[in-house]
This record gives sequence, C-alpha cells and structure tokens, in this order.
Amino acid sequence: MNDNKTHELVIIGAGPGGYRAAFMAADLGLKVTLVDPEVNPGGVCLYRGCIPTKALLHLSKIKKEAAEAEEMGLKFSDPEVDLKKVAAWKSDVVKKLTGGLGQLVKARKINYVKAYAKFIDSKNLELKSKNGDIEKITFEHAIVATGAHPVEIPGIDFDQPGIWNSAEALELKEIPDKLLIVGGGYIGLEMATIYQALGAKVSIVELTDDFMPGMDKDLVAAYKKLSEGTFSDVFLETKVTKVDKHGKKKQVTFESKEKETFRKQFDRVLVAVGQKPNTKELGLNKIAAELDNNGFIKVNEKQETTAKNVFAIGDVAGGPLLAHKASYEGMIAAEVIAGKKSANDAKVIPAVIYTEPEIATCGLSEKEAKEKGIKYKAVKFPWSGSGRAVAMDTAGGFTKILINPENERILGAGIVGKNAGDLIPELALAIEMAATAQDVALTIHPHPTLSETIMEAAEMFYGHPAHTFVKQKK
Repeated sequence: MNDNKTHELVIIGAGPGGYRAAFMAADLGLKVTLVDPEVNPGGVCLYRGCIPTKALLHLSKIKKEAAEAEEMGLKFSDPEVDLKKVAAWKSDVVKKLTGGLGQLVKARKINYVKAYAKFIDSKNLELKSKNGDIEKITFEHAIVATGAHPVEIPGIDFDQPGIWNSAEALELKEIPDKLLIVGGGYIGLEMATIYQALGAKVSIVELTDDFMPGMDKDLVAAYKKLSEGTFSDVFLETKVTKVDKHGKKKQVTFESKEKETFRKQFDRVLVAVGQKPNTKELGLNKIAAELDNNGFIKVNEKQETTAKNVFAIGDVAGGPLLAHKASYEGMIAAEVIAGKKSANDAKVIPAVIYTEPEIATCGLSEKEAKEKGIKYKAVKFPWSGSGRAVAMDTAGGFTKILINPENERILGAGIVGKNAGDLIPELALAIEMAATAQDVALTIHPHPTLSETIMEAAEMFYGHPAHTFVKQKK
C-alpha cells in the first residue's frame, strides 16, 4: 500500500458508523480507504454486540412464548437447548451480515485494509496488520470510528477464568448454573434475558437504587413487573469489591449501601458496567485532537475534531453509545467532507432495550423535564385497553407521551411492551417534524395493531380515547 499517493479519505474503524461513512462518501464520489482488523466490516455491533445479542434475544423470546402458550391452549414439551447449534446459528447470522457488507464494499470500490491505524501526524497514518506488517499512508481527511470497549472494575482480576465481559458472554461456550451479572443497565439486562432463557439462574447487582439509572421510574417499574422470574436475586445499591476463586466457583464479595459486607458463590460473573472509548492506541496527541473529561473525542456539529481535517463519529465521540447514532454521524461527516452543507441537528435519538418486554424511549424524559424546568403533560395509555396487546399477551405494557401543554407539540415518549422498539420511530419522527398531539391523534392507525396505542395516548391529551376512560375536568 505504500504507493506514495495521498488518500482522499481514510476511515479508521468499520463498525456501523465507519462503514456508513464509507458508503456515503463513496456514493458522493470520494475515494475511500476503510481500515479495520476484521475480515469484513461490521465492528463490535455485528461481531460481538448488537446483532449476536439480538439474535439470541429472539431465541429467548421464542422460548418464553412457547412456555406462555399453554395458557392459550397450546402446550409444548420443555424446549431443549443445544448450545453448539445455538452458537453456530448465531455465528451464521453474523457471517451472513458481515459478508454482505464485504460485498457492498467491493461494489462501491472502497479500498478495504485489514489493519490497526494510528496517527503519525495530521497528514499521515501508520497501518499495522495482525501479522505485524507496517505501512505508512498520507491522507487528506480522516474519520475516527473506533468505538468503545467494556469498562473493568478496579480490584477484579479480569484475566482469571470465569469472569466475562459482554463479548465473551456472547461466545456461548457454556451455560453456568448460577450467573452473577454486575450492572443493571441495558447490556446487563439483555444478557440476563438471554442466559435465563438458556437455563441459567441469574442474579444481578447494581450500584444505584434501581435498574437502568436515569430512565423514568414508571418504565422501569413496568419492566420489573412484567419480567418477574428472570432473576434469582437482585442486589441494589450494592457494589462488588472482590472476586476470588473458590474451587470451581467464584466467591464474590459485596458491599451494601450501609457498608455491610457479605459473600455469595456463583459459577460465572459477567461484568457489564459501561463502555470506554477506544482512543488509547490512536496517537491522538500527534494531531492535537482534544478529549473531554471522560476520554471521548470532542467534536462540533459537523463531527470535526479540533484537528480540522480529522473527524470523529460514534461511540468514540461520546454518548449515547448507540449504533444508529454512529451511523447518522457517519453520514454527516461524509457529507461535510464531500463539500455539502451538512450538520448534526438531530432532535432525538431513540433508544431500545431489547429485554422481554422491550423498553423504548425517545426525546425528553420526565426526569429530564423536571431537572430542566420544562413544562409538560404526560399521558399514558395502558395496553390493557389494546385488543392487539391483550391478544398478544402483553397487556401489562403502556405507551407514554410527553406533550407541551402550551403548543401541544410532542416532547418525548416511552413505551414498555412487546415490539416497543418497532413503535418508537413514529414518535421520534413526530418530534423531528414538530408534530402536535393532534397530528398523531388524527392520523388513522390500522386496527388491530399496537400502533393504535400511540394514537390513543395522543387522544388522552384531549380527554377522549376510545379504549380507556379519562375523567373530565369540570
């Protein structure tokens, strides 16, 4: 590759942000070099994150629904889990998707290089292959899309066998009898859903006073009620201070809010307490790219770093750490480099937790509104009033919309229940287009569908939903 030519655009990292940036830039006529150590694009999301997780969550959903079907008069024998076949199926899903991306790279004539990259200066990169070969290239523009990696807890030896991060847990080498998950955020809860369905007895420990810190309490409460039976034990306001080997098991030392210490034994421990940006080996000090207090690369609305010919997107550029946010930012960066007037002006970034049931949010939460002093009215339509939800045995969910009481515009939303993630984009679009509750209420929704819960939640703002009762003010 050391061909002495200047590469028009080099993208470091081929995850959802990196490959989206590469595809957009190539479509806009730029000559693109995409650098990543994997055989094909996909990044953590496709290889060790979003896709394998959701594939396994689909499996867990099938198993749960099979168990629940007996109440409807359809009885199955207890499903048997063939772990090797499950792992092979999951790997095949990953292979199909990453292979498809590889074909799209070739179709767009993108130069794909299997290597690790670091900056020599603001115009030159060093590329190092897995076998140690080193090449140097010159570039006009670069996009950093290197993602993030799991945080490790101080005091715990992560090199000892039996302590997993989320990527290792997805390898499915075994199903432990007793599994402790450290962290009650979305990764921890999704992993709990998977392993409980596969037959493990799952316990969870969370440092704060509830699951999913920062999320509205009513959403969390509904999830907990609907997911009863997932956890053997739940330890809130508790931290793990030590993990020792105890024969074939792990002896975990806990410390409660009151500083009381206690110990329990587990077969495996899965740590899912957050993510840190992958910046350490990039040589960012050579290009004067500034980092924030948490180590993420600072960017402006054009995704430019303080080194103006270097851009950053996705997890490495800060939260929320979501694949679709990275993809959007990759598109923006590519357009800016191609000379288009483009900027990151997204009003909302929807988020979905693929537990059973799912939780989906977008826009302003009640917690944020109260902290910022923003006036709002929350309307909540219970899924017990939805014919489709009752028929799908998900009547315990609800759809909540936050509305500006003065101009009636939609400010935010939260949904708990089956397929919540497929419903939330309608409300994200409503916020992006400055739609009012009346716009949503007057849009005819197909019956019977879960989407009607959005329409009826909007109707509640005006006091006349069809399938629940709102007491009229006198």
